[in-house]
Amino acid sequence: MSASPAAAALAGVAPRPGVPKPDPLLVVDGVTRTFGGLTAVDVDHVEVQRGTITALIGPNGAGKTTFFNLLTGFDRPQTGTWSFDGEAIHQLRAHEVARRGMVRTFQLTKVLADMTVLDNMLLAAQQHPGERFFGALLPARWRSQEQANEQRARELLDKVGLAPKADDKAGELSGGQRKLLEMARALMVEPKLVMLDEPMAGVNPALTQSLLGHITALRDEGRSVLFVEHDMEVVHSISDWVIVMAEGRVIAEGPPAHVTADPTVVDAYLGTAHRIDPELEP
Repeated sequence: MSASPAAAALAGVAPRPGVPKPDPLLVVDGVTRTFGGLTAVDVDHVEVQRGTITALIGPNGAGKTTFFNLLTGFDRPQTGTWSFDGEAIHQLRAHEVARRGMVRTFQLTKVLADMTVLDNMLLAAQQHPGERFFGALLPARWRSQEQANEQRARELLDKVGLAPKADDKAGELSGGQRKLLEMARALMVEPKLVMLDEPMAGVNPALTQSLLGHITALRDEGRSVLFVEHDMEVVHSISDWVIVMAEGRVIAEGPPAHVTADPTVVDAYLGTAHRIDPELEP
């Protein structure tokens, strides 16, 4: 796999928790989230490099999805701040975060089953003048925008191989196809950072390579990707950098080969059977 220019910039970054990055898109400081007496997230500092694919891994219960929920406005922390592309966004709501260009998908897909695939896509379009009361009374003002949105939606569906399903009910899609729909729908807002929560979970192996190709294509187009994943083969195959969480904390960072050989990671998550000698890495 050839590295992107931004990934090459990570070559000189020390593999340690909280290490500064040359060009961070997302910077997180002092974020904590507790549920009763349980600390789900306790992240001191973490940065996500622009233009790379960063994997977020860790055992079940490590706090990965909660961390995603906090950063994207679906949950609120007890403490902490974070900025996206230089702008503080820790007080924004979910839809405001998405409008800034940071969008996420869910481990359990969130499609509207009784609506068509195309209509699911169109719901993600931003700044439609027909959504306002008075704007809706003047179709001449929003008809061209509607046509442009539909054209982009169909182009994105074609890109992920769902164009033939555009007029089908979203509920008729397979699990893998729903993941593709969620990814395509996220792209309707022209995001800078796409956050994917276990994109391979429940996906038929026949669609796995297609999904991997679409994720790497996002980076190749200049976007950044942060994704949660348990499959270490997937992490090794597409990641430029890996962040490891355990018990709510970031315990390790680095290139995939380094992280999976780190004794701290092995002890906390992978197990000795998964330890990989970096010198044997292709």
